[in-house]
Amino acid sequence: AQIAGAHCEVPCGIYADQARFEQMLENTETIGKAIGQVHELAKEHSPQVINQAVRWVTTKEEHATDTQHIIAQYFMTQRIKPDQENYVERLTAAHGVMVAAMKCKQEAKPETADALKQAIYKFYTAYTGKQPVFQSHE
Repeated sequence: AQIAGAHCEVPCGIYADQARFEQMLENTETIGKAIGQVHELAKEHSPQVINQAVRWVTTKEEHATDTQHIIAQYFMTQRIKPDQENYVERLTAAHGVMVAAMKCKQEAKPETADALKQAIYKFYTAYTGKQPVFQSHE
């Protein structure tokens, strides 16, 4: 029997940190749009409008969950290691993203999407040691 030392769930060795941050920011934009659409649709009460509002809420939930999944399954289980410098700062910032995503699920306030974006920026800074620069999400 051989022992395989894997550093992630699948020993692929492929990491795309920047792509994960971009995906979380894209999720945040979608959440913000969904919240705006829910507010617009709340002005009417026809069955078709209610149906569309439910679809936007579902979209908001899915994107918030995806963001939580990226933090938990990619960063916390694979990329943030206890022996790394600034471990507690990275972990605390990652937790902040998860909580902000949860609040996006709980509420339909535009401020929640803004808070999630800021939490992602804070995590980026803690994780990379650099100020965030995302041209497509500014």
